[in-house]
Amino acid sequence: MELQEFITMVKGKSVSVVGIGVSNTPLIKMLLGYGAAVTARDKKTAEELGGIAEALSAMGVSLVLGEGYLDGITEEVIFKTPGQRFDAPQLLTAKEKGCIMTSEMEMFFALCPAPIIAVTGSDGKTTTTTLIYEMLKAGGFTCHLGGNIGKPLLSEVQSISPEDKVVVELSSFQLHTMTQSAHIAVVTNLSPNHLDWHISMSEYIAAKENVFACQNASDTLVINADNEITAGFAKKAKGKVVLFGKNAITGVHIKDNVICFAGTPVLNAGDILLPGAHNVENYMAAIGAVWGMVDVPTIQRVAKTFGGVPHRIELVREVGGIKYYNDSIASSPTRTMACINAFDQKLIIIAGGSDKYIPFDNFGKALAQRAKALVLIGQTAGKIKAAVENAEGEKPPIYQAKTLNDAVLAAKNAASAGDIVVLSPACASFDMFKNFEDRGNQFKECVMRI
Repeated sequence: MELQEFITMVKGKSVSVVGIGVSNTPLIKMLLGYGAAVTARDKKTAEELGGIAEALSAMGVSLVLGEGYLDGITEEVIFKTPGQRFDAPQLLTAKEKGCIMTSEMEMFFALCPAPIIAVTGSDGKTTTTTLIYEMLKAGGFTCHLGGNIGKPLLSEVQSISPEDKVVVELSSFQLHTMTQSAHIAVVTNLSPNHLDWHISMSEYIAAKENVFACQNASDTLVINADNEITAGFAKKAKGKVVLFGKNAITGVHIKDNVICFAGTPVLNAGDILLPGAHNVENYMAAIGAVWGMVDVPTIQRVAKTFGGVPHRIELVREVGGIKYYNDSIASSPTRTMACINAFDQKLIIIAGGSDKYIPFDNFGKALAQRAKALVLIGQTAGKIKAAVENAEGEKPPIYQAKTLNDAVLAAKNAASAGDIVVLSPACASFDMFKNFEDRGNQFKECVMRI
């Protein structure tokens, strides 16, 4: 679709934007600029939204807020927020009546004139996406970063040229109804996640597959050969497949601690500034995506200078000989286990949060082996405690805290000089915080008060 076609599609039309958030606020402004009659819908009340509701109303946007925010949705075009399932009864009824259903990211894919590199997976998405962006930028390309990170891109599509590179991180929510795929698709790994939203693991996997399902023969799929689920995607690929992993000899692999591409040495793993074997995997995925566009010296330069993304094993402070790390991004057990394995000593771990109905059995075993002490918070505190207590062998002391500040103080009291305290929750944040960034920022504030 050309931009002018999109403008024609929405001009003078009634358009509903479901979800007033970071990605949809610029979208609302853009739609107004193109002459659409916009209705913004959100489960939050005007009081909960604060000044943004007043600002939108002043711009001429109709607001439908609160529990019945989807009632009577009859607008001709509907943009749904990623967290809104497409099969809500009101949306299904609207679609049956001929309403066009789309999203900010789906429409961006349709309009973007530049090649899109998209990264998805259960863990490592943001770091891998950022690495690809940094490598391409260092290689001299004009790059745009968006999706789950960066900024909403649809409202800026006019400023993107065909020679640019677009790098996006995509969640299963964004991919769930996607009918277009990236030119280069990267799947970092897959493990059970978001099973409080997806009706099954099969649906979760199917959503992730949409990142490459509509590729053609000239496109590329970069997948983790060491992950059973992602390795199985190779037989479904329609374009070139690039494997990465320990045994991906024909793709990106590691030999004698050196990352290689099809046998060609690229990067000494010891030069990577970020800690942990999982970040070596992230580099392998990124190298697979940029190979042929970015030269080896540029990749090496990025590895030696890139200090990571906030909330991902982020060193907050060392005080009293104790180091405090913020790994708030870890919203699944596999993510927390990657954090634990990034260190060569037992850790004092703060974990727990809202329940995504992911089993904690294996996680409990890992905590029993690798935690010097465990401080639990949130809805899942009891489940995690039970999983640890059911594990074989010696158990670490377990403390439960009502607030994050209490958890930090409990961790401090359990620690001594030389110890490491890490917030790596293994759970979502929504029981106590706005999002994982809010959780991480509050953790940092608590640590700075010590």
